[in-house]
Amino acid sequence: MRISAKADYAVRAALELAAAGEDTSVKAEVLAGAQGIPHKFLEGILGDLRRGGLVASQRGGKGGYRLARPADTISIAEVIRVVDGPLVSVRGVRPPELSYRGPAESLLPLWIAVRANVRKILGEVTLAEVAAAKLPGDVLGLAEDPEAWTNP
Repeated sequence: MRISAKADYAVRAALELAAAGEDTSVKAEVLAGAQGIPHKFLEGILGDLRRGGLVASQRGGKGGYRLARPADTISIAEVIRVVDGPLVSVRGVRPPELSYRGPAESLLPLWIAVRANVRKILGEVTLAEVAAAKLPGDVLGLAEDPEAWTNP
């Protein structure tokens, strides 16, 4: 699985909004500066998040962006899907739409298993948990494996 710069920036901006609190609007310039995200690129991402119903915007002197729902109801998967589409695809196709023959036939359940595991982690971890540095135990357990930190 590859996480695009757009998805990474979207999650980081959403985490800044989660940390700011439900009733606090944050200007795009502040979000961009806090996370080192190019401002123009972030504006597009914030537009995607707004259209996806995850972020609300307000104009004016006290304007800016805030989460449209409580941070504990927004999963990391939702943020990524809004800006990048499906979490796992093969050549741009969702795994259930694929078919293989012969020795490659068992690739399909493998891709489905990969998708299920990605969904399990990203779909169950919320912005609130990440912003508060309180990741679920099973996620921390996976990250504590030394093999997880090495590149083969």
